Amino acid sequence: MTYYARLFRMISQTKDESFRLNKAEEVKGIWKITVILSLISMVIYGIMAFLGVGSEEISKNGLLLSSADFEASKLWFVLGRMFYGLLFAAIVIFLPSLLFYLLTGVPYKKLVVIQHTALIVVLVERLLWIPLALFAGLSWYVSPLSFGIIASYITSIPWFVYFFGAISLFQLWIIYFQANFLAKYSDVRSRFVWLNVILIHFLGWVMASVIANVDEYIISGWFG
Repeated sequence: MTYYARLFRMISQTKDESFRLNKAEEVKGIWKITVILSLISMVIYGIMAFLGVGSEEISKNGLLLSSADFEASKLWFVLGRMFYGLLFAAIVIFLPSLLFYLLTGVPYKKLVVIQHTALIVVLVERLLWIPLALFAGLSWYVSPLSFGIIASYITSIPWFVYFFGAISLFQLWIIYFQANFLAKYSDVRSRFVWLNVILIHFLGWVMASVIANVDEYIISGWFG
């Protein structure tokens, strides 16, 4: 049986598609979907940068730059975010797939299909950040769909707020989706699967908070 990877099919028909993917002897179309999702990620991050999402440090220094330098800094910011979007897509698709393969022995190509779905959900979340930033003035880490907004009322420590801001309802759905598939279609004990999936995401949230904290210094230093 051959499984053909398709956009959104795993989300709309999760149970049936998961069963077909598990039974498949061959998986096709993963590179096409990978390229499409990578391009979509680049476009989304490019649009976010073009609209000024995350460009507060550039705006602060706008009065200190000439008109040409300011426009050049915005262009470099957009290009940098697009490259980040490409890198982000590659990490989300391939790194967890490798870790899950080492933990469960589920074929790597099948795990890439699972991560395609995870990336789609993450990119939908990124799209929702845009109106929240433009119309409500909310940064991603205080999105009402994340725990960061609660953390911001408890403490003003940036790293702490960034960490809980990375934990959102979308992320919790992805954990359930990944762990449910791995526990159901691998020979590894369910408790071990859930523990390791949560641990991997925990490390991801830590890295997200570190990158967010460093990102401000990079942008302020590069465009300051």
